[in-house]
Amino acid sequence: MSNEIYRRVEADPAYQQLVQRRGRLALLLSVTTLVAYYAFMAVVAFAPTALSPTIFEGGTLTIGAPIGAALILGSWLLTGWYVRKANTEFDQLTHAIAERAK
Repeated sequence: MSNEIYRRVEADPAYQQLVQRRGRLALLLSVTTLVAYYAFMAVVAFAPTALSPTIFEGGTLTIGAPIGAALILGSWLLTGWYVRKANTEFDQLTHAIAERAK
């Protein structure tokens, strides 16, 4: 590709909007995941008894295990949401921008 095509793409307002929207979403999902994980680790480190009650009377599984599993599942779901959005909305915008740049 020539430098002219790159300049046209970078100057396209739709491209700038795409980069901004994609970046905002990635930042939001990253911060959400990091805050959740660090909050969980902070509770484990500074208030371990908060996660020590068992789920069932006489059981050995504490409430910390399902909460940790929910954090992992939540990050998978957030990743899936981003991939779906990237493969639908962001890809459509990318193809439209590429067509206009030709």
